[in-house]
Amino acid sequence: MTATDTPGSVTAVYKVSGMSCGHCEGAVSGEISELPGVSSVKAVAASGEVTVVSAAPLDEEAVRAAVDEAGFELVATV
Repeated sequence: MTATDTPGSVTAVYKVSGMSCGHCEGAVSGEISELPGVSSVKAVAASGEVTVVSAAPLDEEAVRAAVDEAGFELVATV
């Protein structure tokens, strides 16, 4: 689930359903990027995967709430 990119950062990949375009990617990325400690978010509509780099592991419920706020559904942590 997590891998270290740089010292002190954690990378997590989430599966999100319903993203179909660049606007969807932007909406999901925007909401998740507002979570404390998040330094990078990359959403890919084609695969439904959202890669998040943060200072520490994120609370999955916080990520779920951010994805819900964007209008999509967090399906799983990859």
